[in-house]
Amino acid sequence: MKLDAFLAIGLSLLAVVGYISIRFRSFRYGLAAIVALTHDVLIALGLVALAGLVADQGGASAFLLSDFRIDLAIVAAILTIVGYSLNDTIVVFDRIRENRGRLAFGTPTVINDSVNQTLSRTVLTSFTTTMALLTIYFLGGDGVHGFAFTMLIGVLVGTYSSIAIAAPLVLVGEGKQQAA
Repeated sequence: MKLDAFLAIGLSLLAVVGYISIRFRSFRYGLAAIVALTHDVLIALGLVALAGLVADQGGASAFLLSDFRIDLAIVAAILTIVGYSLNDTIVVFDRIRENRGRLAFGTPTVINDSVNQTLSRTVLTSFTTTMALLTIYFLGGDGVHGFAFTMLIGVLVGTYSSIAIAAPLVLVGEGKQQAA
C-alpha cells in the first residue's frame, strides 16, 4: 500500500511537471513549480508536527494549538494547499510568459515586472482566504481545527513560494543558455 502511494505521488508530480513544461514550453517552469509545491507541503507538515510538540507548553493554548494527528482532514488540507499553491504559481508564470513575448528566455527584469504585476492579486487573494481560515480556526469545531491550521500555514507559505521561490527559479540555467 505504501509503495502504491509513493508511486501515485511520483506519477502525479511527473504529470504536473509535464503539463507545465508543455504549457510554458520550458522544463524549467515545471521544475520550479514542483520545488515550490514541495516547499509548501514540507513547511505545512513540519509546522503541524511542531504544533504537536509545543501543544503542552503554557502559551500554546492561547493559539488553540493541539497535538494534530495526520487524518483525512489534514490530508485534504495538504491536497488543497497543492492546488492553491499551484494555481498561484501558474498565475505568476502566465504573466511571465505574457511579458516575455517573443523573447526566447525570461530576463530578471521580465520576472521582476511580472511578479510586481501579480503581487497585489496574490496578496489580496491570500488575505481573503486567510481571513476565512482564521474564522474557521478560532470559531470552528474540533473536526475542522486541524484542516484550518494546516491550510493557514499552507496559504501563507504558498503565497511566499509563488513569488519568492518559483518565479526566480525560472531564471536558473537561462543565463548559461543566453551566453552560449
